[in-house]
Amino acid sequence: MIYEIPAIKQENLIEEKIKKEIFPFLAPDLRILLNQLPAPEIQTLEEIRLRIHAPVLLKQRCRDQYLTSQGDLTEKWETSLTLGKGTLDKTVSLLSNSSLYALEEELQKGFLTLPGGHRVGFVGRAVLEGGKIRTLKQISGVNIRVARFVAGSAAKIIGHLVQRNTLCHTLIISPPQAGKTTLVRDIITLLSDGFPGFKSIDVGLVDERSEIAGCLDGIPQMPIGHRTDVLDGCPKAEGMMMLVRSMAPQVIATDEVGRIEDGKALEEVIHAGIKILTTVHGMGRKDLLNRPVIREFIRDKVFERYVVLSRRNGPGTIEQIYDREWKPLLEGRMKS
Repeated sequence: MIYEIPAIKQENLIEEKIKKEIFPFLAPDLRILLNQLPAPEIQTLEEIRLRIHAPVLLKQRCRDQYLTSQGDLTEKWETSLTLGKGTLDKTVSLLSNSSLYALEEELQKGFLTLPGGHRVGFVGRAVLEGGKIRTLKQISGVNIRVARFVAGSAAKIIGHLVQRNTLCHTLIISPPQAGKTTLVRDIITLLSDGFPGFKSIDVGLVDERSEIAGCLDGIPQMPIGHRTDVLDGCPKAEGMMMLVRSMAPQVIATDEVGRIEDGKALEEVIHAGIKILTTVHGMGRKDLLNRPVIREFIRDKVFERYVVLSRRNGPGTIEQIYDREWKPLLEGRMKS
């Protein structure tokens, strides 16, 4: 079964979101230059990396480019704009609403979330308390990651992941920045809202790093469906058990499992009769066999579906879907 979603001009939507939800938090001199960029350059933005006394780097879908002082892009960092301390300080001030103290909890984690679900990471001098990071000061670098909701990214594969109006235990295997968060988000939305031939079900999401739902003040900034309950900023293992005890979900979704406690929590979830949707960094089965926690699940044939992603044709390239026996379910590769 393939769920057909009406075509949406995603490029135009993401350009508008970036200009309205990210650019206002940049220092005025930087904002003016970025607003001059041609639409296609903005539409393909994945990250804006700002490092003090270093070139302004724009990571795009298929390449990295640097911003020049004239508002152009170049692949030669030697001829690009060097970010001054004043510009970085002004950007940090705008991001923190002029109060780093008010953002102490977010800085303890090293990131904060903007309206629209965009994520901002910080580096600088760590302030320790009791041997643990209390906050950051003397910010020296900022990384703004563009949050993307791609409606229909799971449409071509959802039919392979569901049976009898429920999800198969599914593990998404992906290298960094290959679209796994976007794919997980769309799968959650389809399960939660339902689609032709599939009735909506209850989904519990443990969003430890605030990337899937992109919550701001407890409110999801990204579409995740009307029957999805979110535990934002909660460690995966603890969050999964909280959802089992309190929300009775039919599916529990998380991102990037790997710790021993994550594995134990997954076992408890499965024993409770709840389906699992989660992800892991890797390139394929060989990588997973080197990870003790995941290796046990593979050996016991717990996961019923494995989805392997890559960036070969850009983020979201689906290399293959396998069943629990690692038999391929797709005749050929596809782009989600």
